[in-house]
Amino acid sequence: MHAKLDERAREIVARYPADRSRSALLPLLHLVQSEEGYVSPAGVEFCADVLGLNKAQVGAVATFYTMYKRRPTGDWLVSVCTNTMCNVLGGQQVYDTLTEHLGVGHDETTPDGKITLEHAECLAACDYGPVMTVNYDFFDQVDPDAAVAVVNELRAGGRPQPSRGARLCTLKEMSRQLAGFADPRAEAVADGLAGDPTLAGLRLAQQHGISVAGYDPNTPIKGSQTGDKPAPATTRPAAATGSTAPDVKAPDGKSPQIRTAETRNPDARTAVPDAPGAAAPVDGTPPGPADAKAAEEAGTAANRPASDAKPAGDGGTDAQERSLKSAASEPASPAVASEEEADK
Repeated sequence: MHAKLDERAREIVARYPADRSRSALLPLLHLVQSEEGYVSPAGVEFCADVLGLNKAQVGAVATFYTMYKRRPTGDWLVSVCTNTMCNVLGGQQVYDTLTEHLGVGHDETTPDGKITLEHAECLAACDYGPVMTVNYDFFDQVDPDAAVAVVNELRAGGRPQPSRGARLCTLKEMSRQLAGFADPRAEAVADGLAGDPTLAGLRLAQQHGISVAGYDPNTPIKGSQTGDKPAPATTRPAAATGSTAPDVKAPDGKSPQIRTAETRNPDARTAVPDAPGAAAPVDGTPPGPADAKAAEEAGTAANRPASDAKPAGDGGTDAQERSLKSAASEPASPAVASEEEADK
């Protein structure tokens, strides 16, 4: 793997600052998946060697994201959304039909190694439900028959056109793109248009003349590099609380950390809103720790821990011995006596 991927791995690591090379882990995992079709133990070891990490650190990331497959995956990852919206619209029927047609279940691959089927919790396209993706490209508003037609074309060597976006690419080709390398295929450039549900809100806004007040799409974004000064901060009046108590405002010089601490742990010097006669705290030299220290010492003295020699119970050793003697002097119960006779 080093011989095949070292050059591209160095190119990926070079994208990041020298002291931030660990940020290259995600594209590196995509890189090894583009070689083997999944993140194998050898791929985990490769990433660890490149970045100077241990395998546990790499494995923790690889197992967190579902896009990294931990066992061999087919050329075509077919995902069917079975979450609430798509399920109501028939997503479960689509998944069940594909399960029966392909003879595989969730996260299983067909014997020819071409298709891996999975059900997805959400594919983020509820307005197109039920949806199915092939290597994360969308097939919108599918029904069982349409889904079967897609997988049949994939198994026959075809690449059906998704509802939106570019032509399909295999899992390895997709992983190479996610690692940050361009797809050389001529058909890799998107030739699909945005779907109607995506544009519905925009069309309604245009129809009714709705727009953001003062918005100009041609206005350049201001930044510190162009010498633009940030807009002055605006203040809003405090909302009325209905209290008759005077408003209390902490001094402007007080740090946010101090204000937060006073809010969480108020004391006699902390101003409490809505408290009649409340006075704002005054910044200055904080009181000495003498009072707090004395209180701590008093609490320690009043709660002395038991010594290691003291047994459990408040009565000490004498009480424990009395309990044992009392138990020995009491006559045995009939059940105990019968057991003793049986032992004899």
